[in-house]
Amino acid sequence: MSRNISDIKVLVTRNIPVAGVEMLRKEGFSVTAWPLDRPMTDQELIAEGKKHNVILCVSADNIGTDFIKTCSHVEMISQFAVGYFFFFFPLATEFGIPIGYAPGAMNEATADIAFGLMIAVGRKFFYMHKGILKGEWTYFKPNANLGFEFNHKTLGIFGLGRIGLAMARRCTGAYNMNVIYCNRKTNPEAERLYDAKQVSFDQLLEQSDVISVHSALNKETREIFNKDAFCKMKSSSIFINTARGAVHNEQDLIDALNNGTIWGAGLDVTNPEPMKPDNPLLEMENVCILPHIGSATIEARNEMSRMAAENIISYYKNNTVPNIVNPEVFKK
Repeated sequence: MSRNISDIKVLVTRNIPVAGVEMLRKEGFSVTAWPLDRPMTDQELIAEGKKHNVILCVSADNIGTDFIKTCSHVEMISQFAVGYFFFFFPLATEFGIPIGYAPGAMNEATADIAFGLMIAVGRKFFYMHKGILKGEWTYFKPNANLGFEFNHKTLGIFGLGRIGLAMARRCTGAYNMNVIYCNRKTNPEAERLYDAKQVSFDQLLEQSDVISVHSALNKETREIFNKDAFCKMKSSSIFINTARGAVHNEQDLIDALNNGTIWGAGLDVTNPEPMKPDNPLLEMENVCILPHIGSATIEARNEMSRMAAENIISYYKNNTVPNIVNPEVFKK
């Protein structure tokens, strides 16, 4: 594009790490960062969007139909996010708006959370810690509070992409776990490195000792882990979700745990989100919940910021977006 970069106004909707903001300003973009310690309301987002050419947002921002139609002048949206929602992309593409994102930035960070939750659930870390706070640590009870080990157990990965691959590496390296996976496509790298075997969804449910969710959220995956799915899982199995909360039906998960249909669950994402503090999952013995901190490392967040900025810079300097969700926009 031949326009003066200083004429391009970029709205940053949250207080993100400065690496990306500094990159944009160094290139000459006019950057406005939302100054308040709270998310923008939908009305504020639209009002600010009308004043800017580019939106650098998080996936939780409501960049939906109303925003796209009202701010159809927006030239690009770059997400400070690895995952993304699909519902507004066709409309954005129709208006010629490319959507950038930051894939790969949080592979290791999120896999650490999934791996940590697996161990924490298996050994009841959170529940036992709360017991100490309640004064319940008294004397040695040989048959109390027993968990189990993961050596040679079967890990089932739902959605074996970059993060799932990092999870497989941890589980095979630490515990010699067998890896099976359910994916739309075969993953030759996982099969070569970790002897992973592709199976159907039902087979994943029936054979896994631990199921770890790393899929995108779309029409096919929304609440795919529901009552029917939990009923097909082993009664000794653990369900881990670090992807999107809406991949599981939370009431069905609560019922499955209460009924002993499955053994435990570890969640970094909930449905809905944020979780209410009186949610019964928070008091369950074999459940560990985190407040969506999968990408919460200095390294991951800095990389997300850098990649979000790089998408914008490349678009205006080279008419390309290195990491784009809707590449078909360039065919229009």
